[in-house]
Amino acid sequence: MRKTKLYLVRHGETFDNVNKIMQGQTQGELTETGREQALQLAKRLRNWHVDAFVSSDLRRSIDTCRLLAEPHGMDVVQTPLLRERDWGSFTGLYIPDIPLNDPWPTDIESLEELKARASRFLDFVRQNYQGKTVVAVGHGIINKAIQAVYFGKQMRDVPKMTNAEVRYLEL
Repeated sequence: MRKTKLYLVRHGETFDNVNKIMQGQTQGELTETGREQALQLAKRLRNWHVDAFVSSDLRRSIDTCRLLAEPHGMDVVQTPLLRERDWGSFTGLYIPDIPLNDPWPTDIESLEELKARASRFLDFVRQNYQGKTVVAVGHGIINKAIQAVYFGKQMRDVPKMTNAEVRYLEL
């Protein structure tokens, strides 16, 4: 049986990334640099065989994924499973001002909840794309959670992804 190839991608740079604003599950908007990052990645992927392009249902990921899918003439499947972590009342705050110490507000998606969603995403890919090649555009923290679940690691042990970076998982 053929393995499922999953290429995890972080969306291109956004205005909130530049301004160090906690985006969480807000839509976000790509900067010109972010669009260029996605276009450069699209050039790298243009000759790859890809069966499906899957994206978070947040605009910054959808826009990135559409730029990647365009050379393949393919549509983008959207799923809330790939949404960024829900940062609750931290959403919209300047990241350097966010306290690092607990207790955090209770409206923030817990790491357990995040990892459970990451696990559901991996199951979604296995169930819907068995033996296929999938490019999935998500966000820094959910992509980290997906890798933590996949490798059986703690979140802190998974290196941070840069904008428009690709990581490969074989399911």
